[in-house]
Amino acid sequence: MLEAKDVTKSFRSGDGTVTAVKGVTMTVAGGEFVAIVGRSGSGKTTLMNLLGALEQPTSGVIEVDGQDITRLSPSELVRYRGRKIGFVFQSYNLVPNLTATENVMLPMEFIGVGKSERRQRARKLLDQVELTGARQERKPSRLSGGEQQRVAIARALANKPSIILADEPAGNLDTQTSTTIVNLLRNLSRSEGTTVIVVTHDASIAGQADSVLRLDDGQLAFSR
Repeated sequence: MLEAKDVTKSFRSGDGTVTAVKGVTMTVAGGEFVAIVGRSGSGKTTLMNLLGALEQPTSGVIEVDGQDITRLSPSELVRYRGRKIGFVFQSYNLVPNLTATENVMLPMEFIGVGKSERRQRARKLLDQVELTGARQERKPSRLSGGEQQRVAIARALANKPSIILADEPAGNLDTQTSTTIVNLLRNLSRSEGTTVIVVTHDASIAGQADSVLRLDDGQLAFSR
């Protein structure tokens, strides 16, 4: 499903250069639930952004379904992100003036899905993540943190992506809600065959993963 080969990412910082990811090589199978762990500043989020084509590597190759995404044009990258990748963030990133249903409908609008089909699929996805009934028509300010993250997961699934990238998806949640959200993601990888890659500092989340990659100072320290 996904393969990174000797991937490096450097940034200009003042008069020097900082290398956030250093020669990472990794392989992820289809339908796998993967955790990327490491202390703050170890390069986890940068690696996630590279896999999601939010940033381009300084060197190296990233292949998804055999396609080298480092060679895509800007318009092809937009299409890749819109159709292949679903993003889930710690801060939810929901549109505040849209309802839960409308937030989930939004990605489908960008790829030309009709309004009736968008609404029907959005409601089905919200049911799937157990946000049901009147809560589907509430705006984010009227939802709890756990409910907002359920909306974010449903939105990530809207365009039937091959891969979900989740950056600290339970970081703002209490322990019980965190467990529920991680179970949702893990079950999606099983039931939908979706590859799920989670950046986390939480050992309990990493313990539920099919495989774990640890980054230390931008380098892959171990994998299991």
